[in-house]
Amino acid sequence: MGFRAWWRWKSRNPGGRPKIDPELRDLVRRMCEENPLWGAPRIHGERLKLGFTVAQSTVSKYMLRGRKPASQGWKTFLHNHADGIAAVDFLVVPTLSFERLFAFVILGIGRRNILWIGVTTNPTAQWLAHQITEAFPWDTAPTFLIPDNDGVYGEVFTRWVRSMGIRPIAPRSPWQNGYVERAIGSIRAGPGNLHRTISGVSA
Repeated sequence: MGFRAWWRWKSRNPGGRPKIDPELRDLVRRMCEENPLWGAPRIHGERLKLGFTVAQSTVSKYMLRGRKPASQGWKTFLHNHADGIAAVDFLVVPTLSFERLFAFVILGIGRRNILWIGVTTNPTAQWLAHQITEAFPWDTAPTFLIPDNDGVYGEVFTRWVRSMGIRPIAPRSPWQNGYVERAIGSIRAGPGNLHRTISGVSA
């Protein structure tokens, strides 16, 4: 008697929406395979035309879930576009008169070589835009530019860079600027490195 009561309780109808027939479920999946651009509303409408009265939420439940391709990671992006990426950063140089010089360094990611160095005591967005123009004349501009998170890269600089066909990427992600930061670290390692670097770029 106890087993019968337990089995009756185990086999009870839990309620809710009843399951659809396997044929209708297979039809939904076949329509998904044959029409990958159709969503649940379109498939639901087509089924209504065929005389099947099934809720749209039920159609969505039994649709095939296509796997989305994994997004391109940062390392993959660098590998695919390294020759068309330049990175920029500032190097602050103190002088004997206790002033500060700002060296604007542009590094080519593809060959890891310094493309341009400009020095000023007052970096502005207009001055930076002029440096970009001098560094990349004619059709030598890179496709992408990685700036650091300095506030000097304002709307004027961004608008000028885009007018040259350059796309700034991740201006608020300084961790993506590691290559130019290592180059600046190498310049700082020796007292005469900045002078030799500027001479090499000018040559």
